[in-house]
Amino acid sequence: MRKTALITGGSRGIGLAIAHELAVNGFDLAVNGVRDEAHLDGVLDRLRKTGARVIYCRGDIGDSAERQSVFGQTMDEFGKINLLVNNAGVAPLERLDALELTEESYDRVMRINLKGPFFLTRLVAGQMIEKGKADPTFSGMVINIGSISATVVSPNRAEYCISKAGFAMHSRIWAVRLGEHGIPVYEVRPGVIRTDMTSAVVEKYDRLIGGGLNVQPRWGLPEDVAKSVLALAQGLFPFSSGEVFMVDGGLTINRL
Repeated sequence: MRKTALITGGSRGIGLAIAHELAVNGFDLAVNGVRDEAHLDGVLDRLRKTGARVIYCRGDIGDSAERQSVFGQTMDEFGKINLLVNNAGVAPLERLDALELTEESYDRVMRINLKGPFFLTRLVAGQMIEKGKADPTFSGMVINIGSISATVVSPNRAEYCISKAGFAMHSRIWAVRLGEHGIPVYEVRPGVIRTDMTSAVVEKYDRLIGGGLNVQPRWGLPEDVAKSVLALAQGLFPFSSGEVFMVDGGLTINRL
């Protein structure tokens, strides 16, 4: 029987790569995003061609009512969620020095990057626990897509870094809380990945990568992250709940 995955921010970039990797490996999908479905340029059709059942759940997970709607649509369609991938996240609208960033930007980033995933996880985990009690064959899992910004400081993106540091603790809190129910929680922590979010700083990172920023001298790709998620989703790390899986090309290795 195919499992069901809910992937937030799953219609582009890292989230879409994860969706495709899961679809071709036996998962049905609830893909969440904020764009109108008409503007997805055949994304859902390409996912469906893998043989997966796919629905699109439009909604801002940082908003309580829309978050509940995304959860409700998924449950109405599939009746279960085996895997939650908390991938949705935003960068600051403007990169400002920590002495200049606004409360509005701070609140927006925290609402989407931290508050939304926490309360969505609470919703999904509740049904995982109930499904597990009713059906011993049911399995649940949460995978959080974090960032090296949890520990690597960017003073012109302070609110983003703080949100990702908090998100790392979010992963560990849920790993501890859900452990007794047999629901593992993992964090995948990408480095510099070529996506829409980094499109404005390509020249900067081309230069840094060329100068040795990464041990592996290339950009990371969304598919690199997706393969890590698949390995976790397939249960290949059954005794590692709460752990962080780095996908950063060695960027965060301390070097002299």
